[in-house]
Amino acid sequence: MASMRIKKPTTRRGKRALEDREPKTIENTKKTLLMEGRKCSNEIRQALKDMNLLKKPNSRMMRRNNDVTPFEDATPLEHLAKINDCHLFLFGSSSKKRPNNLVMGRIYEEQVLDMVELGIDNYKALADFKTEKISQFTKPVIVFNGYKWKLTEELRRIKSLLLDMFRVGEVESIRLQGLEHVLSFTLTDDLTILVRSYRIMLKKSGQRTPRIELVEMGPSLDLSIRRTKIASDDLYKTAMKQPAILKAAKRKNVSRDELGNVHGRVHVGKQDINALQTRKMKGLRKTADEKRAEKLSKQKRNSRGAGDESMQDDDGDNTYGEDNDRMDADSGPDE
Repeated sequence: MASMRIKKPTTRRGKRALEDREPKTIENTKKTLLMEGRKCSNEIRQALKDMNLLKKPNSRMMRRNNDVTPFEDATPLEHLAKINDCHLFLFGSSSKKRPNNLVMGRIYEEQVLDMVELGIDNYKALADFKTEKISQFTKPVIVFNGYKWKLTEELRRIKSLLLDMFRVGEVESIRLQGLEHVLSFTLTDDLTILVRSYRIMLKKSGQRTPRIELVEMGPSLDLSIRRTKIASDDLYKTAMKQPAILKAAKRKNVSRDELGNVHGRVHVGKQDINALQTRKMKGLRKTADEKRAEKLSKQKRNSRGAGDESMQDDDGDNTYGEDNDRMDADSGPDE
């Protein structure tokens, strides 16, 4: 497919839209494109709607069915993602060979970077849970359970893709009352991904720290891994590279342990203990007698030093005179 030609903007709104798509040092929050295939089951449609509700306002839902097969030809999908300025996508379809099929992926440099095909085995929608829902635009707490997430490179990429899909930017500080939503991804022994969504309830505990309860609010999915398409190590490394401006400057003699504690080594010069001021309390101040005695000792020390200097000067003058007399005696009278 030929590359899309971009016209020069004629309005300020169009100019701002193009500037917003340009590369930045700190990129905008990634948007997700949700779309249906040629045939979709009710479960897939409802799953896409629920995902759209969880990811708002960073999602774009396509209302029409699209004749797209991501694993055979991803060009139409890449074109739609470019038009809608989306770097993540969820594609749902259903067929006799692959029922309740959900394709999840991400895009780098207008091309598909990673992609995984998942089958929905058990699905419960948001409406099936008669519980209180979370507030809109709430950032979720993402939890990964299971030791098998790190066994293979493929599972590590799927974990990274799920984290990229449901993460909503970075936060500098956390407010306890702002923690309302938990997304849990559990990988079982048969490589089934259990997706659960919980609402955090803060209960009274009689202490300063509240008691936390998790109430399942949906949606609930059991996903089986079908097909995967991951990027090469070199391309993945290039996509994960950060600008030099964002990298923290290295600090000398500073290190961190496994718990994140900072350890530093400080080099202190030689200190004069006599010059330290340790008397801070009124009761520890020097008395008049102590001040008078200290003043007298300083005067004696100064007078003793001045006497030594005068003696050295007198000795130098005598020596100089003796040398002159000796020189005169040796020279004798002039003829």
